[in-house]
Amino acid sequence: QLQLVESGGGLVQPGGSLRLSCAASGFTLDYYAIGWFRQSPGKEREGLSCINSKDGITNYADSVKGRFTISGDNAKNTVYLQMNSLKPEDTAVYYCAAALGLVCRSHAFSYSGEYDYWGQGTQVTVSL
Repeated sequence: QLQLVESGGGLVQPGGSLRLSCAASGFTLDYYAIGWFRQSPGKEREGLSCINSKDGITNYADSVKGRFTISGDNAKNTVYLQMNSLKPEDTAVYYCAAALGLVCRSHAFSYSGEYDYWGQGTQVTVSL
């Protein structure tokens, strides 16, 4: 059974850091792109970042460029999202998702409809 499980969320103060993990099971990431999204109450799901496991290409939304870094460990079948300089507006539920192919090569990486499989989400709260 194909499954994505996020972890690493929690409460952090403004300016702090968190590293989220997205562990895949039931399939290998070799031919998939993994994207990170977030959603807060009353807002649409926002595409943040993406990595193509096959060619290593990454992409970022302007809102997180320079603060967030995506990386992958194919041996562990896991993708990470390192989040630095966190702000209160980063508070949201964070999701990872998998898309077959090389979606990270274009702006399509931020469209949730491009992805076939989703994790259950992990809460990130940035507050004093």
